[in-house]
Amino acid sequence: MRRWLVSIAIAGGMVSSLFAQQEEQYTQFMQYKLGLNPAYAGSSGGISISTLVRSQWIGLDGAPETQLVSFSIPVWNNNLGIGANMLRQTIGVTSNYTLETAYSYRIRAPRGFLHLGLQGSARLIRTDFGKLQGTQPIDQDGAIPNNLQSKFVPNFGAGLYYNAENFYFGLSVPRLLNVNIDLNDDQGTIAREVTHAYLMTGFIARLGDNLALQPQALFKYVKGAPFDADINLNLLILDRFTVGASYRLGGSKEKG
Repeated sequence: MRRWLVSIAIAGGMVSSLFAQQEEQYTQFMQYKLGLNPAYAGSSGGISISTLVRSQWIGLDGAPETQLVSFSIPVWNNNLGIGANMLRQTIGVTSNYTLETAYSYRIRAPRGFLHLGLQGSARLIRTDFGKLQGTQPIDQDGAIPNNLQSKFVPNFGAGLYYNAENFYFGLSVPRLLNVNIDLNDDQGTIAREVTHAYLMTGFIARLGDNLALQPQALFKYVKGAPFDADINLNLLILDRFTVGASYRLGGSKEKG
């Protein structure tokens, strides 16, 4: 019988940004593995749905907001996995809409399975300069556009993910291309998407029939940016309830 796995996490502090990194960070990264590694698609053995919602600095105009939905399912006797992520991110007058599709192929490995994954992504970047406000009329500055500008940015990535009964390990690069993300291409390249590499791992240590500890970690690397890692420790109760804490170390010095 097909198992259904539904994980819904709605929290105000699950996503946080880090200076010098382009990609958003997720304190509860284990709830959104597909967004970090396309090889995770279908590895749970059943339908998996995750929803994350984040609002920061409520009441402040232009404050960062993020909403996302992630979905994956195994097919063809669990040998293939497919999945998709849909994200909306806004800050100030800029909005990003991202659609990602993932495909994985499962290979039997010692004590578990190795999944090889590919990802295709499309991102729409929109900035409405007409919403800007200044101490002086902005339309007097010819360097600032006064209309809505947007750009479509495609990319692709890859990853591998190994999972056994009580252990997992993943390595991924969700976006391999350094795509030009300038809204005005006539003035040369000022900004590009940069490559982000992720390594994740975790295991379950049984303390009894109804209790287990699950340490997990996510390591992040971006050339030219401070090294970061998320460390998480969960206590599993009756395999149904989870209580835990996370800590982020590295360039941000920010707790999860």
